[in-house]
Order: sequence, then structure tokens, then C-alpha cells
Amino acid sequence: MKTVAILIVALTAAFSAMGAESPPVPPFESTADLTPEGKIDQLVFDRLQALGIQPAYLCSDEVFLRRVYLDVIGTLPSAQEAWQFLRDPDPDKRGALVDRLLDRQEFADYWTMKWSDLLRVKAEFPINLWPRAVHAYHRWIRTSIRENVPYDQFVGGMLTASGSSFHVPEVNFYRAVQSRDPEAIAETVALTFMGARADKWPEDRLAGMAAFFSQIGYKSTGEWKEEIVFDDSINKVAGAGDAEERAMFPDGSSSPWPPDKDRREVFADWLITPENPWFARHIVNRIWYWLLGRGIVHEPDDIRPDNPARNPELQTCLGEEVVRAHYDLKHVYRLILNSKVYQLSAIPGSDHPEAEAEFAYYSIRRLDAEVLIDALCQITGTTEDYFSRIPEPYSIIPPGQRSIALADGSITSPFLELFGRPPRDTGFESERNNRPTGDQRLHLLNSRHIQSKIENSSKLRALARYSRDPREAASRLYLTILSRLPTEEELATIQEYSQSGKLKPPADLLDVAWALINSPEFLYRH
Repeated sequence: MKTVAILIVALTAAFSAMGAESPPVPPFESTADLTPEGKIDQLVFDRLQALGIQPAYLCSDEVFLRRVYLDVIGTLPSAQEAWQFLRDPDPDKRGALVDRLLDRQEFADYWTMKWSDLLRVKAEFPINLWPRAVHAYHRWIRTSIRENVPYDQFVGGMLTASGSSFHVPEVNFYRAVQSRDPEAIAETVALTFMGARADKWPEDRLAGMAAFFSQIGYKSTGEWKEEIVFDDSINKVAGAGDAEERAMFPDGSSSPWPPDKDRREVFADWLITPENPWFARHIVNRIWYWLLGRGIVHEPDDIRPDNPARNPELQTCLGEEVVRAHYDLKHVYRLILNSKVYQLSAIPGSDHPEAEAEFAYYSIRRLDAEVLIDALCQITGTTEDYFSRIPEPYSIIPPGQRSIALADGSITSPFLELFGRPPRDTGFESERNNRPTGDQRLHLLNSRHIQSKIENSSKLRALARYSRDPREAASRLYLTILSRLPTEEELATIQEYSQSGKLKPPADLLDVAWALINSPEFLYRH
């Protein structure tokens, strides 16, 4: 397969040339109008104009198709889906595609994975939820996302839940905190739902928030690994007055403490109120980060006075939108995905040092480990083995399981570990490592794992044999792997290689598949 390394060089050069003045090959850009169409566009483009930053062109339909599939459902479009979209003459087809993707089952799978990272859904050390609780918790998260439960209800349900870890799965939020000290719980709540690192707060401020979580009780049952989480204020009378006196919301305010009310409910009522800027502005910033690769406040879980929003008006606008929509997060997704800001090309229109931070172009980033292995399995029609080596109990996942749908952070594979899947120990976004490494490149280029997927793929062989014309077969490979048709230059290169006689069909086109899989265009969101 190394004989076609020239194809990788050609594709890499095309992708790297995105900063050049001449149109890139293959086409990543569109000449469509950049006139702002909504408040997001207006706020971002006005700021770019004030800073003298030229935004990128809009991305082409081919780029948008692949981008929105990966960003919304963590899944590549099939060749048929790609062909249908690219042939569709409807000028509103991008918005229609967004609506379809938001309704797909894979949307629930992919965003459950994202939330499971933040909520530390993991059976084994150091979280120790144990398998049955993990699957109950994961199912509850997925159901909430699939049914589009309002975000304030989703969070409020976790913060105020009491009951069995098996039968009231949202109580596992508290069980997934590594320490059960009130301060540790307060830090986790602040990180997850406020985007704040409370361990850096003044001691009295953290203690004031911790007081709301000082009377959580835990007790085991006769069921293996089951645990009950409950309000233990009756048994923790000693010191209750001191806790009430210390209790203080993170904004410095306090409120009367009804003696018959769970302290967690008091805090939740404060957190999810529409007037609380922490709550709404944090979740829209997190969604913006997930979709565009960079937060309005960056990092999205490091909101503090000395790390201000890059575009505060944009963050405020989106926060007001989510409140106006009664915390319907799909409304926020739809606004962002339909904006021209999201649909900008990844080719910078300016060399201004602040262009990326001001969202003047789409941020290129490597595919998540789970998305990448699922894409490789989808392209080749193969499966992957996932397992847990820790015997609590020893777990093997049946063949065909998609990586984005794995419930347990303890269930893994060598590929996921090599490509930076987060361990789900802390809930920090930085646990996920998408920085490419030499070991990753060698694995994709030379490992038996990847080569066997390609060589033994009946799906790729069928595509390669579909027509005696290598141009037609190559077009089908491109639609399957890159979600676009090849350019004439690429077709000429492939035809020349096929006619060289070095390899007989379909081996020659399997080489092409290998080259495309190793290209930056496949490995990165762009």
C-alpha cells in the first residue's frame, strides 16, 4: 500500500493549501452571499468588521454535509445520503438537513456520549458506579436527550434526586463524584452546570456553596452494589445551624432556609432560575464549543472574571434565546447550525492573529476517537471489539456495537485509548485528547488492525468491483469515505495508477481507499 503514498501527499497538499489565494482543490468553499441572516451572524460579523478581520467564505455543500453529520450525530453520511444531498437543488436544503439530523436516533447516541463524559458515567475505578447503575444512568441520560427534556428539568432532576441508584438513575450524579465531601460535590456541580472551577474560589465562597450539599446521605441495600442516595438532614442535626449560617450562593446572595426543604432544592431553585446568568450562559457556551471547536468563553469549563467572553453580546444573546425557548437545547443547536458563522469554510480569509478566536473561520480538529473508529467500521463494513479487563464483572460487548453508544467509560479498546478517548474521571473537557501523535499516524498507516479492515472489507471490494471503469468506482469510494465526488485531477491520478499494472483490480482501488482514510480530509472535521 505504500506504493500510493503519492496520493496521500497530493491530498495533504490540497488540504494544506487552504491558506493559498487560488481556489483549493478539492473545493472546500462556496461563493454564496455572506450577508448576515440572523442575530448570531450580525454579532460575529460586526465584531470582525470592527477588528478588521475578513471572514472566510462559506463552505461548499460537500463540506457542510460532512461537517454537520459529524457535529450533530457523530456519524458519516452514507454514499446514498451524500449523493441525494449534493444533487438536491433546493436552496433551503441545509436547514432541512439540520432538522432531519436533530431527529435521528444517532443524535441521542452521540450527545449521550458527550454528556456521559461530563457526568462521569463509568463503572470502575476511580468512579465506581458499577455496571448496573451505569446502564441505568446512561439510559436515563439518553432518554432525556431523545425526548428533548428541557435543560432546567434535566439538571434539576439530577441535583434534587433521591432513591436507588438502580431505580432512580439520576442519583448517580452524586455517586459519580470521587469524594463525598460537600466541598467536592460543590466543585463538581459548579464545573458541570456553571462552567466554573470552584477549587480556585476563596475558601468562604466554596464553603457557602458546599453547605447546600452537606446533608446528603448514602446507604447500601441487600442488592449487590445498589445504593440509596437521600436527604439525611434528620440524622445530621448537629451543626445544621452552622451550615445554614454558612450557606451562600456563588453570587454572594443568600435566602431563607425553609426547615422542611431539602437544601439541594434550595440551590437548584437558585441555579435554574431564568434570572441566573451562570446557568443559561454556561450551557450555550458549552454547545458553541462542541459545535465550533472553541468556546465564546474558552475553555468552556473555566468561566471566571479574568477569562471573559470573547464576544459577550453573543453569549448573552444565546443565553436569552435558551431561556425564551424554555431551555429547549435543540433550539440552540438549530440557531447555531443554520448560522453563516457555523457554515464558514475552514480556509481562513485573514491572517489576523485573532481570527480563530473571533470565529472568522471553522476550526479544524481531529475526529473524536469514538467517531473515528465508528467511521472506519462504517466504511469497511467491519466491527470492533470492546471490553473491560476489570472483573466487576469482566465485560465483553457483542459485535456491532457502535463506539458512540457505549454506556460505560470502563469499556474500551486499544484504539480508543490510543486516540485519546477521555477516561471520565473528572468531567473536564480537557480529558479528551484529540491532538495527533506519531503512534496514531503509524497505526493508521501500517497497523494490521487498519489494513485488515480494508483488505477484508467485502463492502469496499464490492464498491471497487461495481464498474469496470475505475473512474466510476473511484467516485463511489469518494462518496463513501469523503462524502464528495473526486475532482478531475484526482480521477486522472487514480486512473493512471490503475492502468499502471502494479496491482490488479480491486486491489488498486483498495489502495485508493487506504490513501483516502489516511488523508487529513478524512481524519479531521473541517
